[in-house]
Amino acid sequence: MSYVDGFVVAVQKENIEAYKKFSTFAGSLWKEYGALEYVECIGDDVPYGELTSFPRAVQAKEDEVVVFSWIRGSRAINGRCRSTASG
Repeated sequence: MSYVDGFVVAVQKENIEAYKKFSTFAGSLWKEYGALEYVECIGDDVPYGELTSFPRAVQAKEDEVVVFSWIRGSRAINGRCRSTASG
């Protein structure tokens, strides 16, 4: 069965190119450790919701964009990726 480990972060707009570079590096590492897929999505036109939203979840500021990401594999693969990556 597939397993997804996801996360949401706020990235300053001025740092988005550096984040993309980091993301490319991180994705190759996750795949090297066994992940089947690594996806990073930069939010575009994602409003700050009244009660809940991705921007609200990460308390994004005006100069930040929201990035939603996931790593797909099995639960065992994702656990191995995490333990290997954390040293």
